[in-house]
Amino acid sequence: MPYWRLFYHIVWATKDREPSIQDVFAEALHHRIGQKATQLGATVHAVGGVEDHVHLAVSVPPSLALSEFVRQIKGSSSHFLNHELDTPINFTWQPDYGVISLDSKQLDQVVQYVQEQRQHHGQRTTIPVMERMSQEEEVGKTKAKANREPS
Repeated sequence: MPYWRLFYHIVWATKDREPSIQDVFAEALHHRIGQKATQLGATVHAVGGVEDHVHLAVSVPPSLALSEFVRQIKGSSSHFLNHELDTPINFTWQPDYGVISLDSKQLDQVVQYVQEQRQHHGQRTTIPVMERMSQEEEVGKTKAKANREPS
């Protein structure tokens, strides 16, 4: 078995950023995400989120492509909500996700950030780079900034 120390922060959102993750099943959803990640051979450091997105601090083995890992986590968790919990909505995730690789020295800070998602969003103390889920978000911010700056 190879030696590996790979740390990631992954974030993804509900379809159209709808506030679909209800308090009554959020904990079960986070638990299922952790279970599936562990089943895939990953080490879960933290799972958290708010009504419209989920954060995952995780170590994924190099034998599994991150895109495949995220695809399986998202598929398993939406299947869980739609078929096992039978939520009153047709739950889906948006296709994009964001991932940042971490140094082991950053892991504790990221775990805390993931665990305190509700507080960060409630107090507006989120870290923008930790919330990004697509390249277009950065492009859109750059264009908006350019439009505001005088020429």
